[in-house]
Amino acid sequence: MNDGTKTAPADIRRMRIDNPKLRERDLAEQLAITEAELIAAHCGHGARRIDADLDRLLAGLGALGEVMALTRNQSAVHEKIGPYDKPVPGKHAAMLLGKEIDLRLFPRHFVHGFAVEKRDGSEVRRSLQFFDAHGDAVHKIHLRAASDVNAYEALVATLSSADQSDTVAVEPQPAAGAAEPASDPVDTDALRTRWADMRDVHQFVGILRDMKLTRRRAVELVGRDFACRLGNEAVAAMMHEAARTALPIMCFVGSRGCIQIHSGPIRTLKPMGPWLNVMDPGFHLHLRTDRICDVWAVKKPTKDGHVTSIEAYDAAGSLIIQFFGQREEGTEERGEWRSLVAGLPVHAQSTAA
Repeated sequence: MNDGTKTAPADIRRMRIDNPKLRERDLAEQLAITEAELIAAHCGHGARRIDADLDRLLAGLGALGEVMALTRNQSAVHEKIGPYDKPVPGKHAAMLLGKEIDLRLFPRHFVHGFAVEKRDGSEVRRSLQFFDAHGDAVHKIHLRAASDVNAYEALVATLSSADQSDTVAVEPQPAAGAAEPASDPVDTDALRTRWADMRDVHQFVGILRDMKLTRRRAVELVGRDFACRLGNEAVAAMMHEAARTALPIMCFVGSRGCIQIHSGPIRTLKPMGPWLNVMDPGFHLHLRTDRICDVWAVKKPTKDGHVTSIEAYDAAGSLIIQFFGQREEGTEERGEWRSLVAGLPVHAQSTAA
């Protein structure tokens, strides 16, 4: 991140003091370090290392009561308020299936953990923050006024790490797009056959893995009957129409180690510069619409009929955000959602095709 020249922890802390209003992610970028390195520099100065052990973490989070769960990537921030309820541990994938907070968690990406306290006037803001091997945030849990601070302290004590040093070793970032050169030949007939044979949307991951495809390239190659490119303005148009009609939707935002899901209507949309924000009582979303490079309406067959998603990608081909119509397992997709998607603006290339 910083060409082998590491900023000393004391200098990092001084920069934090000198820039109290700057977000950690933005300050880390200014210092050419990772966010994990920024937080680690504050060990003994408002931060404590904790073990990034998902089984023990999930077992203790429910006692905290109402908190705010935050998952983000480079272009979208997803925030849900509620308790951590109905945890389902797993060695390779864990889940949280609460009504308010719905997560898919991948333990191998939970590498570094910290309990962080920040003083804001007379108020102390407490959070649990987890980072991957590259030093990028995978998931954060922020306490709220109604949270149980005693339960928080008990959980931090349970997870406390013997290592409380103020530096952290991080791996170099993977090269963007290294997994799949665009020039690689793809058997599109095989892709279409396997796609058409899906009976569960979760089978899609296996298709990508077996065919060594990225999600972005698969939707580009599978054909317009399964994936149609929309105009970049389609995401905002869909969100405004869903808010206007109170249509229940599902909104997915993922980091490397966590996918966070909102299910239900969205109501309050507030554009601010390049950001399109949802500001509802239990759900906040912050989306950088200027970083959307392409948008696709994607159909996947299931045993209950096809389901339709809206998928937005950035310039590197990474998935920024994904939307579905809300539905219960075993039921057909809502006709209102299909109609909304069918009315969205189509990209000029798709119109020409």
